[in-house]
Amino acid sequence: MYIDTKLPKVGTTIFSVMSQLAVEHKAVNLGQGFPDFEPPEALREAVTRAMAEGRNQYAPGIGLQPLREQIALKTERMYGHKLSADTEVTVTSGATEALFAAIAAVVRAGDEVIVFDPAYDSYEPAIELQGARAVHIPLQAPTFSVDWQRVRDAVTPKTRMILINSPHNPTGAVLSSADLDELAAIVRDTEIVVLSDEVYEHIVYDGAHHQSVLRHAELAARSFVVSSFGKTYHCTGWKVGYAVAPKALSAEFRKVHQYLTFCTFHPAQVAFAEFMASTPEHYLELPAFYQAKRDRFRELIKPSRFKLLDVPGGYFQLVDYSAISNKDDVAFCEWMVKEGGVAAIPLTPFYETAPGTHLLRLCFAKSDATMEAAAERLCKL
Repeated sequence: MYIDTKLPKVGTTIFSVMSQLAVEHKAVNLGQGFPDFEPPEALREAVTRAMAEGRNQYAPGIGLQPLREQIALKTERMYGHKLSADTEVTVTSGATEALFAAIAAVVRAGDEVIVFDPAYDSYEPAIELQGARAVHIPLQAPTFSVDWQRVRDAVTPKTRMILINSPHNPTGAVLSSADLDELAAIVRDTEIVVLSDEVYEHIVYDGAHHQSVLRHAELAARSFVVSSFGKTYHCTGWKVGYAVAPKALSAEFRKVHQYLTFCTFHPAQVAFAEFMASTPEHYLELPAFYQAKRDRFRELIKPSRFKLLDVPGGYFQLVDYSAISNKDDVAFCEWMVKEGGVAAIPLTPFYETAPGTHLLRLCFAKSDATMEAAAERLCKL
């Protein structure tokens, strides 16, 4: 039987490819973005307790009320934006589901969605499945800032959504309040919706504050904001996230969500609600926690031939390998995992048109032992 694929450009993700190569070659895996240390003990105990107490059946589709209330409380505390836990917060099965549901909720066939390259690889397939088109605008290296004039020039009557990501994956770039003002000016007096991927919201360094669109009243009124418990609480395998949006947008979002996953892992929701109430300092201390790892990792690989780019946010280090090889980034990553014993992620798969740079993404959300083992190998290249 002939299958006319809806996603002709999609194969196995680069994350799966590199992680499998890491296993095959017994390499240190700094590719896929997950911690190799455990979530807080009290959080794990709360999940176990919830299961023992029988919280093992369907949760409410939009998420447990106590958890939505804690999300609303945190959002007001962090960003000064007051939410309705009943109508503006939806718990999802990971941030990727939330991103897909937001796109599916408002993007129609023939629409255009502006994305910024390098762009996380789930964005474009979700757009294409709606019969829409992703319009790619490259960020400006080496700081990976947004050229807002190019955004203005890219807006057409077909533009339905602008998708932003800060702190940015894979570059670690962060948007400023001035960037949000520029974005607001572009979408003002239009029907354009903003989708803001903020899964690394609590991982911003050097005393900076995350500039959520929720800090900007004009943008908050037309935006979906997606967050991740997995990134914040070191439990990516639990796949729990959430989306915040005004009532009307949330209503459309929930229509998609209820037929996509309906509800999310019940015991984890119980645990997150309990842990957020008892231990709000966890997310408040996260910038210092990851900044120490960033600084430690940078110090460890400083003697290598890799050039280190700045890391304002997120838990990835971009490195330039030009002093080591002229191979393209995909070929170099394959060589490095096989011959160097370290798995990384090339940037080419994040672009519509690869810029030909020699950059790799390394994850430093790792234990000291993992970082030290990786650095020892990287310094030999």
